[in-house]
Amino acid sequence: MNSFLDPSHTSLKICGVTQEDDVRALIDLGVDALGVNFWPQSKRYLSPEHAQHILTLSAGKIVRVGVFVNADPELPKHLLESGQIDLAQFHGDETAAYCSVFADASLPFIKAIGVRNKTSLENIHNYAATAILLDTPAPGVYGGTGEKFDWTHAQDFIAKNPDIPVLLAGGITPNNAADAIAQVHPCALDIASGAERSPGIKDLDKVSALLSCTRITDHQAP
Repeated sequence: MNSFLDPSHTSLKICGVTQEDDVRALIDLGVDALGVNFWPQSKRYLSPEHAQHILTLSAGKIVRVGVFVNADPELPKHLLESGQIDLAQFHGDETAAYCSVFADASLPFIKAIGVRNKTSLENIHNYAATAILLDTPAPGVYGGTGEKFDWTHAQDFIAKNPDIPVLLAGGITPNNAADAIAQVHPCALDIASGAERSPGIKDLDKVSALLSCTRITDHQAP
């Protein structure tokens, strides 16, 4: 997992995985991480019971990220402590107090921030997160919109905070992934709709193209 969040290069996380065949393909391709969405209102939702086989299948072969939106903290806590996921990703309105439960227990998590403007990034340190994900604001939807935000805000934040692993999401596709990496220097790209044929069904040609972008544009931390 340390390599996945290493700021000296850009990894690839494919989020919203729902199919066992896609999991096997992502592992075979060498994708760094996959995301399983545990938010019931998501088009890519999997219940913990339905996700169990995917998480078992991928254990030790790829970093497994559980995505949660304003969840009862007991669910991500249980999945982390039982080793069913490697990282939690909090993609809702979770407060610093909510996150402190995980930080105090040394349980690894990513906190997603919707970037409206420069002030969106002012209190990031309060979360004490293992890593930060910068995404397009999507009130009530919480990501997965395929819309891009102003990457200059992410670029400036990373330049000023080189020791904080930052994932970039929102509107990234094979057509702009190389530009995103070159401009922002994130530790990872986090992609759902930009790697799909339909919600939850991955397009492996797109995944391969995205992976190629990350592999040829490794960078030094800014």
